[in-house]
Amino acid sequence: MRMSRSVKKLLRECHGELFGAMRLYSLPPQVRDTIRGVRRRGLTYLSRARLVKLANIALWNENNGVAGIIVEAGCARGGSSIVMAAAKAPQREMWIHDVFGMIPRPSEKDGADVHDRYEIIEAGCARGIKGKPYYGYVQDLQKEVVNGFRECGYPIEENNIRLFKGLLQDTLEINQPVSLAHIDVDWYEPVYFALQKIEPWLSDGGAIIVDDYHYWSGCRSAVDNFFSSKRKSFEFDDSAGSLVVVRL
Repeated sequence: MRMSRSVKKLLRECHGELFGAMRLYSLPPQVRDTIRGVRRRGLTYLSRARLVKLANIALWNENNGVAGIIVEAGCARGGSSIVMAAAKAPQREMWIHDVFGMIPRPSEKDGADVHDRYEIIEAGCARGIKGKPYYGYVQDLQKEVVNGFRECGYPIEENNIRLFKGLLQDTLEINQPVSLAHIDVDWYEPVYFALQKIEPWLSDGGAIIVDDYHYWSGCRSAVDNFFSSKRKSFEFDDSAGSLVVVRL
């Protein structure tokens, strides 16, 4: 059963307060230290503001009983996943889906900006974070991600975290409620596919965060097309740069 109008209004007000309170110092010490740690180690491209928002939403879900697993589509070196692990309860399950290698080729639904970027990646000229190799060139990226979790204090075995290696279209199948999804797969087709799979299972009060909405044309088009007839059921916020979509 869908929520009543009064409950929707309350949820919108609560999330409005959350969106307006994105400060690193307001987070629990272990989450604050994790954000600093993954940025210092060069494990994420996300800005501090985006990581703070990601952590705040995960914490809000824990404090307000939003049911469901956490899903990340596209983890790169794992920094954003590690931040969510720090913010979630250890017993809450988290799924991480990634090719753990070279990012797949974009399609004709992506714009020139995307194809220009892919040419740079394919030519071996993409630059990594803090002088590290670009993550798509790492020989065993999955092992590096697992090590990153352990080194940051959140070993996957003890924090109910599962890794799925392969194309998103081959590995992502949702069969239970989702409390939070972080979609960072850049191009049109994987973004649209992730939304198709995740949105029907998104819990009331749950959030989908699309990292590259304002950065890559294909990602933006996928989101706009998917939500074109659904906007009344969601709250949208992009105050930290990424797009947050909350089911009301």
